[in-house]
Amino acid sequence: MTELATEGADMGTLHHLDDHRPTLVSLVKPAPATADDTAPAVPGVEAVDRADNPLSDWLTVPDAPVLPAWARSAASIKANATALARLTWWHSRYHGIRTPKYLVKTVLLAARGFFRATVGLWPTLSAQDHSAAVKALRAQSRAKPEDVELATRLQMAHAERTRTRRWRFGAAAVGVAAATIGIALADPMLQTGIAGAVVTPLAYLGRGKETQFLDQGAPPLRVDMSAQQLNDALRAAGLLKSGRGDEEGPRVSCSMGPVRDGLGWAVIFDLPRGGGKTASDVLAKREVIAQELGVDEIQVIMSRVRAAKGGNAGRVSMWVADDDPYIGTPNPSPLATAESFSIWEPIPFGQDARGNRIEVPVMWQSMFFGGLPRRGKTFTQRLMTAAGLLDAYVRHYVADGKGGADWMPMRAVAHRLVMGAEDDAVEALKAMLQELLVEMERRFALLRELPTSICPEGKLTPEIVKRYNLPVIFVTIDELQEYFTAMEREDREQVINDLCRIARRGPAAGFVSNFASQRPDAESVPTKLREIITLRYSTQVVDRPSSDMVLGKGKAAQGADASVLSEEHKGVGVLVTGPASYVTVRADYLDGPGFALLCQKGRALREAAGQLTGNAAGDVTAAADASGVKLAPVLSDVLEVMRHSPRMFTTDLLAGLVNIDEDTYGDFNAERLASELEAAGVKRTSKQVKINGTNGAGYQRRDIEGAVPAEILLTAHG
Repeated sequence: MTELATEGADMGTLHHLDDHRPTLVSLVKPAPATADDTAPAVPGVEAVDRADNPLSDWLTVPDAPVLPAWARSAASIKANATALARLTWWHSRYHGIRTPKYLVKTVLLAARGFFRATVGLWPTLSAQDHSAAVKALRAQSRAKPEDVELATRLQMAHAERTRTRRWRFGAAAVGVAAATIGIALADPMLQTGIAGAVVTPLAYLGRGKETQFLDQGAPPLRVDMSAQQLNDALRAAGLLKSGRGDEEGPRVSCSMGPVRDGLGWAVIFDLPRGGGKTASDVLAKREVIAQELGVDEIQVIMSRVRAAKGGNAGRVSMWVADDDPYIGTPNPSPLATAESFSIWEPIPFGQDARGNRIEVPVMWQSMFFGGLPRRGKTFTQRLMTAAGLLDAYVRHYVADGKGGADWMPMRAVAHRLVMGAEDDAVEALKAMLQELLVEMERRFALLRELPTSICPEGKLTPEIVKRYNLPVIFVTIDELQEYFTAMEREDREQVINDLCRIARRGPAAGFVSNFASQRPDAESVPTKLREIITLRYSTQVVDRPSSDMVLGKGKAAQGADASVLSEEHKGVGVLVTGPASYVTVRADYLDGPGFALLCQKGRALREAAGQLTGNAAGDVTAAADASGVKLAPVLSDVLEVMRHSPRMFTTDLLAGLVNIDEDTYGDFNAERLASELEAAGVKRTSKQVKINGTNGAGYQRRDIEGAVPAEILLTAHG
């Protein structure tokens, strides 16, 4: 209900305007009151659409957009122009391949037209206009054979008809012969033009009432939708009331569409008032609406239209795809071919159902990735880290609870790298978090001391990063649940508190948290940590409660439901960027070798900028790769497993190798491992090691490093 409040000197008058009538208010001088005035006088302001104003209807501004829906934005115009170009190209190919068929049909129609033209011209050529007079005179002469004058007139009429036939047939023959000779002697292009000029009217003459020259060229539509179908679907879902008797009942009001939009149908509609239903109710009925429209719910993309975009609590934007929009070859990440990237810019992430590019800004944000195994969760999480690889002023802290090969290339770049969730790795993670907390407090102390001319908002800026050597810190932790399940309760609570502090306060100091877990429940990833995260992404999960575990409580009811994804949707997930903002995204593809190449690029960038620090600066394998020296794979992998341990039992070492590459090391035993390491140049000073008071067969890290060329060790250890 639109309301206009006007205030007088001693009283206020409230005018309730019609729901569907726009208000038009003009500032005028107060008119003197008269005895006929029935409305109260309001000094200074008068509503034009007052009940006693006879001009109110005439002066009311129509509540309708000036431009059509397709022309209200540059993006819409561009989209429609692109759609027109695609449609034109489709029709060109469709009819172009049928050109021979159309030529044959044209010749057949021209032959029929020639026959019809001949039949039509025959009365003229045969002088049938004279035949009528001849027949009449012949009939009269038979009745009066003795009439000489009548016989004479008959002979003259017959002779006239004969002469007319001769010159008409002769003229026609001469015309055809002349045209034939002229065409035969003409240029081929002219011959084609003349043939077209002759055949076209003949073919037109030969058409019938049911003749269809061109085949039906409508592009195939897998999904069809009309306003009636939309109303029927909403009524079946209980969102519209049913009519009484033969009455149809209330209908939605479509402010746009349904219209074809790319590879689907788009519509924006308002629910009728008085039904007690809102846009949120529509979003919650996504599956039922999809069933009524005859599609899968993954094809139905719905969202509320907020007031900022001209919407209201009952306005819904819906797009129904012709087919599953997330199936197909994934797009390669543009980061794979980039030479550098600024982490201050939005990171290219993927595309939505309509093919729109999705970019995610990560500065001042924290991220959480969740979902079932083998759905592309880690690949997607790596996209964020990959962007930071191409910025020399990003320092990486990485921990992988699984300890597999996914994050191993980060040893070339990471300031700190923790692999696995064994006891030594858990201790390394705790130490890494403590280091991060100390660095965070150091940065806050420094930022507080900076003048406002340099640090106006008390936060990190690109200028401060380089001026004070405070690189952006990217904290990437994958498989969080592995660490939490491996810890004692006290240690677990301490690590959770540390992570919460980093995620909550770190962004202002330039910390970007990038966490992931396969089982985002209250045990593996506590609620108080998940609720701090600002950006969330979920691949397929088993049900709506699991989806809410990752994306936030109540998100599935709003439409952000990762449980509708299927096994085929690898690399596809629901991205939540705010309390009411979400989108289903098919993430860009960056495979393992591509990620490893980016790690090498990142190492080169940091070496050039003097930003190669921490574990990466002292990593033997990374130093060998950078120098072009190829270490034996078993040597490199053993060094990786023993990253946090100066010595390790053989059984633990074999388990770690299997975790890195089960295909290669699944059949290894102690004898084969010793043989492979000996072939790689390892000379064991002792076959027994002592760990925590226990003796057993094992290896010392210094013996493994002894097989590495001296110049590589010198480079790695400075």
